Amino acid sequence: MLVDSHCHLNFPDFKDDLEGVVSRARAAGVGVMQTICTEMAEFEEVYGIAERFEGVYSSVGVHPNDSGKTDIVPHQELVRLSARPKVIGLGETGLDYHYETSDRASQKASFLEHIRAGQLTGLPLIIHTREADEDTVSMLEEGLGKGGFRAVIHCFTSSKYLADKAVEMGFYISLSGIISFKNAQAIRDAIADVPLERLLVETDAPFLAPIPHRGKRNEPSFVIYTNKMLAEVKGISEEKCAEITTENFFRLFDKAKRPEVAVCA
Repeated sequence: MLVDSHCHLNFPDFKDDLEGVVSRARAAGVGVMQTICTEMAEFEEVYGIAERFEGVYSSVGVHPNDSGKTDIVPHQELVRLSARPKVIGLGETGLDYHYETSDRASQKASFLEHIRAGQLTGLPLIIHTREADEDTVSMLEEGLGKGGFRAVIHCFTSSKYLADKAVEMGFYISLSGIISFKNAQAIRDAIADVPLERLLVETDAPFLAPIPHRGKRNEPSFVIYTNKMLAEVKGISEEKCAEITTENFFRLFDKAKRPEVAVCA
């Protein structure tokens, strides 16, 4: 079984094909998916999808690029909503200095609220960081100094510095289809020494479709190609890689339940 630890099933790309998307994922051996919340206005829709499908879970949180659209969501609200049965993570949150559609002060304030919610609930943070490695590490280290929490750096596209720091802090790293791209050798090099026990796989669908589907709409069934490339990087079989990354997911997102019925690949 494989897990797509990060996708966006509520996005318009899937509006007329959601049943098919979930069905194809299951046929490919993807037994669990986490559909991610990026702003509070979409949370009920995101959670509704998780309730609709067995093996689908949700997060609650605000993407850094959306953090300046409204007032900063307080950690108390994140804690309240995270009590729902199928909410298993907080985010995606973090810092994005590439687009900066939200100012840095708003991004940092929102990130701090998510860190506080993670400290209070024990649910893992789902961290988006782009061109902000040093500030991300600084805020995470400062947060850890005030209380423990768990986290995953999602859709890792950063430096070996961030990969090493994430492992040092006890966090996980999630890899998307980007690692299959021809020009992504630097990313493959950055995660080469990351212990397999700290790695997850994801699609970030509908974005970033892996080879051989690059340029098309991504979907959870395509996580098999991310797993294939990660297995190559680590020099192990695809089956072993799937087994390890799936175990890692359930260790980190321990509120999620394993499917009761075996998923066929």
